Amino acid sequence: MNSRENFLKTLNHEQPDRVVVDFGATPVTGIHALVVEKLRDHFSLEKKPVKVHEPYQMLGELEDDLIEAMGVDVIGISPSTNMFGHRQERWKEYRTPWGQVVLVPGDFNTSVDEKGDTLMFPQGDMSVPPSAKMPKAAYFFDAVNRQEPIDDSRLDPEDNLEEFSLISDDDLAYWQKSVQEVRDKGKGIIANFGGTAIGDIALVPAINLKAPKGIRDVADWYMSTLMRSDYLHKVFEKQTDIALQNLAMAKEATGDHVDAIFICGTDFGTQDSSFCSLETFDALYAPYYKKINNWIHKNTRWLTFKHSCGAVEPFMDHFIDSGFDIINPVQINAAGMDPVHLKEKYGDRLVFWGGGADTQRVLPFGTPEEVRDHVIRECEIFAPGGGFVFNTVHNIQANVPLPNVLAMLEGIRQFG
Repeated sequence: MNSRENFLKTLNHEQPDRVVVDFGATPVTGIHALVVEKLRDHFSLEKKPVKVHEPYQMLGELEDDLIEAMGVDVIGISPSTNMFGHRQERWKEYRTPWGQVVLVPGDFNTSVDEKGDTLMFPQGDMSVPPSAKMPKAAYFFDAVNRQEPIDDSRLDPEDNLEEFSLISDDDLAYWQKSVQEVRDKGKGIIANFGGTAIGDIALVPAINLKAPKGIRDVADWYMSTLMRSDYLHKVFEKQTDIALQNLAMAKEATGDHVDAIFICGTDFGTQDSSFCSLETFDALYAPYYKKINNWIHKNTRWLTFKHSCGAVEPFMDHFIDSGFDIINPVQINAAGMDPVHLKEKYGDRLVFWGGGADTQRVLPFGTPEEVRDHVIRECEIFAPGGGFVFNTVHNIQANVPLPNVLAMLEGIRQFG
């Protein structure tokens, strides 16, 4: 079976003939550009700058030659603009603070402040305040809080809806072209059409907007889930209405060539607990997830992908009831996220996309032998009966030693 056939069997909880592998198909299953460059060198691939397709986290694009070298089975399709509002075009060279020369979009414009931190500007407009900052010794950006003082008497839900709009004809043509370019490669396809991420805290600061209005501070947003739930309901209701219209247009443009769709990256877990109660999830988030997932399952063959970091085992049944088919990143190092328990209790109802390697301790700090054995063990738990796409617990960061990344790949190969 080719990659897509194995991928489809995996999604349908059928046993594939080998473990399906994803690296780089989504903004939460990627690899930092520095590691991508090292992998290209290791596999003796053409020497050229790595394209940074997701500059917020400085994730590197895996081109076809590296996809084949690493045994990747799934290709992702993302919007024509990145999280900073840059069009993914007119690629140019950029020297990173750590000295790597990469390719970035033409609208990628930065400056360096008096502390040596790198500042990023929304839509590349350097006449407005920066929307993100990369500290001098860091490898990715953090959002800058640009929220104006909140006056509850004048707060308008439309203020938090500026970034949500209907897909343009140009973007529909982009989606259609993108699917056509990858559908004949024999790989699984996951699409991130955007606009469905109900309450994703990574998107709340709106780093793509020049002057965002409404609730844009992370702490205020979390407090608003209790203090301003009526306001958030109005935001989510309108966002969902727009999302359903966009999904209908995306379906018309891409047909049945897409296999899975990235819905949201809203985190509900911390390392040891959760950001909200199950009651809050059911009341505030679940109604909108259900509307989106129900439309997708009624009108398409796509399966739906939910990302949530942390200790979210108590939420699993609620994710399932909300219509999600896939859970990621499967943070096996968080409280209550024992792989054996997860597979036994939820393995016939959820696809586990991730959980193949602990990115907090084992992958960055273990020996290559420890990494390889760890990967084989996780595959032994998650892979039987299908329902498992190998990926690490979130993105592979810049400081992960290359020998450990290679040991991970060897573990996959030995198991598969």
